[in-house]
Amino acid sequence: MAESSDSVSIDIDMVPLGGKECLVKTSKGSVSVFVCGDQEKPALVTYPDVALNYMFCFQGLFFCPDAASLLLHNFCIYHIDAPGHELGAHEISSDVPLLSVDDLAEQVAEVLDFFGLKKVLCLGVTAGAYVLTLFAMKYKERVLGLILVSPICKAPSWAEWLYNKVLMNLLYFYGMCGVLKECLLQRYFSKEFRSGEHGEESDIIQACRRVLDQGQSLNVMRFLQAINERHDLTDGLQNLQCKMLIFVGESSPFHAESVFMMPQWAKKSCALVEVQACGSLVTEEYPLAMLIPIEFFLMGFGYYRQPHFASSSSNGSNPTSPSSHSCIAPELLSPESLGIKLKPIKTRADIEI
Repeated sequence: MAESSDSVSIDIDMVPLGGKECLVKTSKGSVSVFVCGDQEKPALVTYPDVALNYMFCFQGLFFCPDAASLLLHNFCIYHIDAPGHELGAHEISSDVPLLSVDDLAEQVAEVLDFFGLKKVLCLGVTAGAYVLTLFAMKYKERVLGLILVSPICKAPSWAEWLYNKVLMNLLYFYGMCGVLKECLLQRYFSKEFRSGEHGEESDIIQACRRVLDQGQSLNVMRFLQAINERHDLTDGLQNLQCKMLIFVGESSPFHAESVFMMPQWAKKSCALVEVQACGSLVTEEYPLAMLIPIEFFLMGFGYYRQPHFASSSSNGSNPTSPSSHSCIAPELLSPESLGIKLKPIKTRADIEI
Protein backbone atom coordinates (compact mmCIF):
# COMPACT_ATOMS: atom_id res chain seq x y z
CA MET A 1 0.00 0.00 0.00
CA ALA A 2 1.76 3.10 -1.21
CA GLU A 3 1.65 6.33 0.73
CA SER A 4 1.35 9.87 -0.47
CA SER A 5 1.09 13.28 1.13
CA ASP A 6 -1.61 14.24 -1.38
CA SER A 7 -5.17 12.93 -1.21
CA VAL A 8 -6.09 11.48 -4.58
CA SER A 9 -8.58 8.87 -5.68
CA ILE A 10 -6.74 5.95 -7.25
CA ASP A 11 -9.66 3.62 -7.84
CA ILE A 12 -13.41 4.17 -8.22
CA ASP A 13 -15.90 1.37 -8.93
CA MET A 14 -19.63 1.75 -9.33
CA VAL A 15 -21.51 -0.52 -6.94
CA PRO A 16 -25.18 -1.30 -6.19
CA LEU A 17 -27.55 1.15 -4.48
CA GLY A 18 -26.28 4.01 -6.60
CA GLY A 19 -23.08 4.43 -4.63
CA LYS A 20 -19.43 4.35 -5.48
CA GLU A 21 -16.46 2.92 -3.68
CA CYS A 22 -13.35 5.08 -3.63
CA LEU A 23 -9.89 4.11 -2.49
CA VAL A 24 -8.44 7.39 -1.26
CA LYS A 25 -4.75 7.96 -0.60
CA THR A 26 -3.89 9.97 2.47
CA SER A 27 -0.62 10.86 4.14
CA LYS A 28 -1.32 7.95 6.53
CA GLY A 29 -2.01 5.37 3.84
CA SER A 30 -4.97 4.37 1.71
CA VAL A 31 -8.52 4.17 3.04
CA SER A 32 -11.70 2.86 1.42
CA VAL A 33 -14.77 5.12 1.36
CA PHE A 34 -18.19 4.07 0.10
CA VAL A 35 -20.23 7.09 -1.02
CA CYS A 36 -23.99 6.66 -1.14
CA GLY A 37 -26.38 9.41 -2.20
CA ASP A 38 -26.35 12.88 -3.73
CA GLN A 39 -23.05 14.58 -2.95
CA GLU A 40 -24.80 17.95 -3.06
CA LYS A 41 -26.55 17.03 0.19
CA PRO A 42 -25.06 17.44 3.69
CA ALA A 43 -22.58 14.74 4.70
CA LEU A 44 -22.99 11.94 7.24
CA VAL A 45 -19.73 10.10 7.93
CA THR A 46 -19.69 6.58 9.42
CA TYR A 47 -16.91 4.46 10.94
CA PRO A 48 -17.37 0.79 12.00
CA ASP A 49 -16.02 -1.24 14.90
CA VAL A 50 -12.99 -3.53 14.90
CA ALA A 51 -13.03 -6.34 12.30
CA LEU A 52 -16.22 -5.04 10.64
CA ASN A 53 -16.78 -3.19 7.38
CA TYR A 54 -19.40 -0.52 6.69
CA MET A 55 -21.78 -2.95 5.00
CA PHE A 56 -22.25 -5.27 7.94
CA CYS A 57 -21.91 -2.70 10.72
CA PHE A 58 -24.61 -0.33 9.39
CA GLN A 59 -26.82 -2.31 7.00
CA GLY A 60 -29.38 -3.15 9.70
CA LEU A 61 -29.96 0.53 10.35
CA PHE A 62 -29.75 1.91 6.81
CA PHE A 63 -31.91 -0.82 5.28
CA CYS A 64 -34.83 0.05 7.55
CA PRO A 65 -37.42 1.93 5.43
CA ASP A 66 -37.80 4.64 8.07
CA ALA A 67 -34.05 5.15 8.26
CA ALA A 68 -33.83 5.38 4.49
CA SER A 69 -36.53 8.04 4.41
CA LEU A 70 -34.72 10.00 7.10
CA LEU A 71 -31.00 9.48 6.51
CA LEU A 72 -30.78 8.90 2.76
CA HIS A 73 -33.35 11.64 2.14
CA ASN A 74 -31.30 14.24 4.01
CA PHE A 75 -27.69 13.15 3.60
CA CYS A 76 -25.00 11.83 1.37
CA ILE A 77 -23.44 8.97 3.34
CA TYR A 78 -19.66 8.55 3.45
CA HIS A 79 -18.85 5.13 4.90
CA ILE A 80 -15.19 5.08 5.93
CA ASP A 81 -13.69 1.65 6.63
CA ALA A 82 -10.67 1.20 8.86
CA PRO A 83 -7.53 0.54 6.78
CA GLY A 84 -7.64 -2.95 5.29
CA HIS A 85 -11.20 -3.65 6.49
CA GLU A 86 -13.03 -3.09 3.20
CA LEU A 87 -14.55 -5.94 1.19
CA GLY A 88 -11.86 -7.75 -0.77
CA ALA A 89 -9.03 -6.00 1.07
CA HIS A 90 -5.47 -7.24 0.68
CA GLU A 91 -3.16 -7.72 3.61
CA ILE A 92 -1.41 -4.48 4.50
CA SER A 93 2.31 -4.77 3.94
CA SER A 94 4.48 -5.09 7.04
CA ASP A 95 6.53 -2.22 5.60
CA VAL A 96 3.61 0.16 6.19
CA PRO A 97 3.96 1.76 9.64
CA LEU A 98 1.35 0.96 12.26
CA LEU A 99 -1.22 3.72 12.66
CA SER A 100 -2.17 5.27 15.98
CA VAL A 101 -5.68 6.45 16.83
CA ASP A 102 -4.48 9.98 16.10
CA ASP A 103 -3.38 8.85 12.63
CA LEU A 104 -6.82 7.32 12.03
CA ALA A 105 -8.50 10.58 13.04
CA GLU A 106 -6.21 12.50 10.69
CA GLN A 107 -7.19 10.09 7.91
CA VAL A 108 -10.82 11.07 8.46
CA ALA A 109 -9.88 14.73 8.08
CA GLU A 110 -8.01 14.05 4.84
CA VAL A 111 -10.96 12.07 3.46
CA LEU A 112 -13.19 15.08 4.17
CA ASP A 113 -10.67 17.32 2.41
CA PHE A 114 -10.65 15.05 -0.64
CA PHE A 115 -14.44 15.22 -0.99
CA GLY A 116 -14.53 18.94 -0.20
CA LEU A 117 -16.60 18.49 2.97
CA LYS A 118 -16.51 21.38 5.43
CA LYS A 119 -18.93 20.24 8.16
CA VAL A 120 -20.34 16.79 8.78
CA LEU A 121 -22.44 14.68 11.12
CA CYS A 122 -20.73 11.52 12.35
CA LEU A 123 -21.98 8.02 13.20
CA GLY A 124 -19.56 5.52 14.75
CA VAL A 125 -19.65 2.20 16.58
CA THR A 126 -17.34 1.48 19.56
CA ALA A 127 -13.80 1.71 18.10
CA GLY A 128 -15.18 3.75 15.20
CA ALA A 129 -17.01 5.96 17.71
CA TYR A 130 -13.70 6.61 19.46
CA VAL A 131 -12.00 7.58 16.19
CA LEU A 132 -14.79 10.00 15.25
CA THR A 133 -14.89 11.50 18.77
CA LEU A 134 -11.15 12.08 18.58
CA PHE A 135 -11.62 13.62 15.13
CA ALA A 136 -14.29 15.93 16.58
CA MET A 137 -11.84 17.05 19.27
CA LYS A 138 -9.13 17.80 16.75
CA TYR A 139 -11.47 19.54 14.29
CA LYS A 140 -14.26 21.04 16.39
CA GLU A 141 -15.40 23.38 13.63
CA ARG A 142 -15.98 20.49 11.21
CA VAL A 143 -18.38 18.38 13.29
CA LEU A 144 -22.03 19.40 13.75
CA GLY A 145 -23.04 16.37 15.79
CA LEU A 146 -22.03 12.89 16.88
CA ILE A 147 -24.21 9.77 16.94
CA LEU A 148 -22.22 7.21 18.90
CA VAL A 149 -23.11 3.54 19.37
CA SER A 150 -21.57 1.85 22.44
CA PRO A 151 -18.72 4.38 22.44
CA ILE A 152 -15.49 4.24 24.41
CA CYS A 153 -13.57 7.29 25.60
CA LYS A 154 -11.12 6.16 28.31
CA ALA A 155 -7.74 4.52 27.98
CA PRO A 156 -8.13 0.72 28.21
CA SER A 157 -8.19 -0.80 31.66
CA TRP A 158 -5.55 -3.40 32.47
CA ALA A 159 -8.15 -6.12 31.99
CA GLU A 160 -9.18 -4.83 28.55
CA TRP A 161 -5.56 -4.21 27.54
CA LEU A 162 -4.58 -7.78 28.44
CA TYR A 163 -7.68 -9.25 26.78
CA ASN A 164 -6.94 -7.36 23.56
CA LYS A 165 -3.34 -8.58 23.68
CA VAL A 166 -4.62 -12.15 23.77
CA LEU A 167 -6.84 -11.42 20.76
CA MET A 168 -3.93 -9.91 18.86
CA ASN A 169 -1.79 -12.99 19.55
CA LEU A 170 -4.60 -15.20 18.27
CA LEU A 171 -4.85 -13.07 15.14
CA TYR A 172 -1.11 -13.21 14.55
CA PHE A 173 -0.58 -16.93 15.10
CA TYR A 174 -3.93 -18.48 14.15
CA GLY A 175 -5.77 -15.89 12.06
CA MET A 176 -9.55 -15.60 12.32
CA CYS A 177 -9.92 -18.84 14.27
CA GLY A 178 -13.06 -20.11 15.97
CA VAL A 179 -12.11 -18.86 19.43
CA LEU A 180 -11.40 -15.39 18.13
CA LYS A 181 -14.70 -15.21 16.27
CA GLU A 182 -16.56 -16.14 19.44
CA CYS A 183 -14.74 -13.39 21.34
CA LEU A 184 -15.70 -10.83 18.71
CA LEU A 185 -19.32 -12.00 18.64
CA GLN A 186 -19.41 -11.46 22.41
CA ARG A 187 -18.10 -7.95 21.80
CA TYR A 188 -20.88 -7.17 19.32
CA PHE A 189 -24.01 -9.01 20.50
CA SER A 190 -25.90 -9.90 23.65
CA LYS A 191 -25.87 -13.48 24.93
CA GLU A 192 -29.58 -13.86 24.16
CA PHE A 193 -29.11 -12.74 20.56
CA ARG A 194 -26.11 -15.01 20.02
CA SER A 195 -27.97 -18.08 21.27
CA GLY A 196 -31.01 -17.33 19.11
CA GLU A 197 -34.42 -18.93 19.24
CA HIS A 198 -34.44 -22.67 19.93
CA GLY A 199 -30.64 -22.57 20.00
CA GLU A 200 -30.39 -21.70 16.31
CA GLU A 201 -28.18 -18.84 15.18
CA SER A 202 -29.90 -15.91 13.52
CA ASP A 203 -29.14 -14.85 9.96
CA ILE A 204 -27.32 -11.82 11.36
CA ILE A 205 -24.94 -13.92 13.45
CA GLN A 206 -24.25 -16.20 10.48
CA ALA A 207 -23.62 -13.17 8.27
CA CYS A 208 -21.24 -11.77 10.87
CA ARG A 209 -19.28 -15.02 10.90
CA ARG A 210 -18.93 -14.81 7.12
CA VAL A 211 -17.69 -11.22 7.36
CA LEU A 212 -15.11 -12.23 9.96
CA ASP A 213 -14.02 -15.21 7.83
CA GLN A 214 -13.38 -12.90 4.88
CA GLY A 215 -11.40 -10.32 6.87
CA GLN A 216 -7.62 -10.02 6.77
CA SER A 217 -6.53 -11.06 10.25
CA LEU A 218 -3.33 -8.98 10.29
CA ASN A 219 -5.27 -5.88 9.20
CA VAL A 220 -7.72 -6.47 12.05
CA MET A 221 -4.78 -6.85 14.41
CA ARG A 222 -3.40 -3.45 13.37
CA PHE A 223 -6.71 -1.70 14.08
CA LEU A 224 -7.12 -3.51 17.40
CA GLN A 225 -3.58 -2.57 18.38
CA ALA A 226 -4.28 1.11 17.68
CA ILE A 227 -7.43 0.97 19.81
CA ASN A 228 -5.58 -0.88 22.57
CA GLU A 229 -3.08 2.00 22.73
CA ARG A 230 -5.73 4.73 22.79
CA HIS A 231 -5.53 7.62 25.22
CA ASP A 232 -8.14 9.06 27.56
CA LEU A 233 -10.49 11.58 25.92
CA THR A 234 -12.38 12.58 29.08
CA ASP A 235 -10.86 16.04 29.44
CA GLY A 236 -11.41 16.83 25.78
CA LEU A 237 -15.11 16.01 25.99
CA GLN A 238 -15.61 19.10 28.11
CA ASN A 239 -14.48 21.33 25.27
CA LEU A 240 -16.62 19.90 22.48
CA GLN A 241 -19.38 22.16 21.18
CA CYS A 242 -21.36 19.72 19.03
CA LYS A 243 -24.44 17.80 20.10
CA MET A 244 -24.19 14.10 20.81
CA LEU A 245 -26.60 11.16 20.83
CA ILE A 246 -25.39 7.94 22.48
CA PHE A 247 -26.88 4.48 22.02
CA VAL A 248 -25.76 1.54 24.11
CA GLY A 249 -27.13 -1.91 24.77
CA GLU A 250 -27.39 -2.78 28.43
CA SER A 251 -25.61 -6.08 27.72
CA SER A 252 -22.70 -4.33 26.02
CA PRO A 253 -19.25 -4.81 27.60
CA PHE A 254 -18.84 -1.05 27.06
CA HIS A 255 -22.09 -0.05 28.76
CA ALA A 256 -20.49 1.61 31.80
CA GLU A 257 -18.05 3.63 29.69
CA SER A 258 -20.79 4.77 27.32
CA VAL A 259 -22.95 5.95 30.21
CA PHE A 260 -19.90 7.69 31.70
CA MET A 261 -19.54 9.86 28.59
CA MET A 262 -22.86 11.64 28.95
CA PRO A 263 -22.19 13.92 31.95
CA GLN A 264 -18.74 14.77 30.57
CA TRP A 265 -20.20 16.56 27.55
CA ALA A 266 -20.12 20.34 27.46
CA LYS A 267 -23.09 22.75 27.22
CA LYS A 268 -25.69 20.15 28.21
CA SER A 269 -25.97 18.86 24.66
CA CYS A 270 -26.10 15.09 25.05
CA ALA A 271 -28.80 12.41 25.08
CA LEU A 272 -28.39 8.76 26.03
CA VAL A 273 -30.53 5.82 24.90
CA GLU A 274 -30.03 2.49 26.66
CA VAL A 275 -31.56 -0.55 24.97
CA GLN A 276 -32.34 -3.49 27.22
CA ALA A 277 -31.38 -7.05 26.24
CA CYS A 278 -29.07 -5.70 23.53
CA GLY A 279 -25.32 -5.81 23.00
CA SER A 280 -22.90 -3.24 21.57
CA LEU A 281 -23.92 -3.46 17.93
CA VAL A 282 -27.33 -1.83 18.27
CA THR A 283 -27.25 -0.95 14.55
CA GLU A 284 -27.61 -4.66 13.76
CA GLU A 285 -29.17 -6.27 16.82
CA TYR A 286 -32.01 -3.80 17.26
CA PRO A 287 -31.89 -0.88 14.80
CA LEU A 288 -35.57 -0.03 15.38
CA ALA A 289 -34.59 1.33 18.79
CA MET A 290 -32.48 3.96 17.03
CA LEU A 291 -35.00 5.39 14.59
CA ILE A 292 -37.15 7.68 16.76
CA PRO A 293 -34.22 9.07 18.82
CA ILE A 294 -32.25 9.81 15.65
CA GLU A 295 -35.28 11.47 14.09
CA PHE A 296 -35.71 13.88 16.99
CA PHE A 297 -31.96 14.45 17.21
CA LEU A 298 -31.86 15.49 13.56
CA MET A 299 -34.89 17.73 13.97
CA GLY A 300 -32.62 19.99 16.02
CA PHE A 301 -30.59 20.51 12.85
CA GLY A 302 -33.63 21.11 10.65
CA TYR A 303 -33.72 17.66 9.03
CA TYR A 304 -36.94 15.68 8.65
CA ARG A 305 -38.26 12.37 7.40
CA GLN A 306 -39.43 12.15 3.79
CA PRO A 307 -43.21 12.42 4.30
CA HIS A 308 -44.49 9.81 1.84
CA PHE A 309 -42.64 6.99 3.61
CA ALA A 310 -44.90 5.14 6.00
CA SER A 311 -43.48 4.44 9.43
CA SER A 312 -42.95 0.72 9.93
CA SER A 313 -42.22 1.22 13.62
CA SER A 314 -45.18 3.43 14.50
CA ASN A 315 -48.01 1.15 13.39
CA GLY A 316 -49.22 3.63 10.78
CA SER A 317 -49.17 6.77 12.91
CA ASN A 318 -47.83 9.95 11.36
CA PRO A 319 -44.41 11.17 12.52
CA THR A 320 -44.37 14.19 14.76
CA SER A 321 -43.88 17.44 12.90
CA PRO A 322 -40.22 18.49 13.00
CA SER A 323 -41.14 22.13 13.31
CA SER A 324 -42.66 21.60 16.74
CA HIS A 325 -39.48 20.40 18.48
CA SER A 326 -35.96 21.76 18.50
CA CYS A 327 -34.30 19.42 20.96
CA ILE A 328 -34.50 15.96 22.45
CA ALA A 329 -36.47 15.49 25.65
CA PRO A 330 -37.14 12.22 27.48
CA GLU A 331 -40.87 12.38 26.78
CA LEU A 332 -40.19 12.74 23.03
CA LEU A 333 -38.06 9.61 23.07
CA SER A 334 -40.61 7.59 25.02
CA PRO A 335 -41.84 4.67 22.90
CA GLU A 336 -45.10 4.70 24.85
CA SER A 337 -45.82 8.31 23.92
CA LEU A 338 -45.27 7.55 20.22
CA GLY A 339 -47.23 4.31 20.17
CA ILE A 340 -44.35 2.20 18.91
CA LYS A 341 -43.29 -1.27 19.93
CA LEU A 342 -39.66 -1.57 20.90
CA LYS A 343 -37.54 -3.49 23.28
CA PRO A 344 -37.61 -1.55 26.56
CA ILE A 345 -35.41 1.54 26.28
CA LYS A 346 -34.34 4.13 28.79
CA THR A 347 -33.53 7.66 27.73
CA ARG A 348 -31.67 10.42 29.45
CA ALA A 349 -31.54 13.87 27.91
CA ASP A 350 -29.82 17.05 28.93
CA ILE A 351 -30.01 19.34 25.91
CA GLU A 352 -30.53 23.08 26.03
CA ILE A 353 -33.28 24.61 23.91
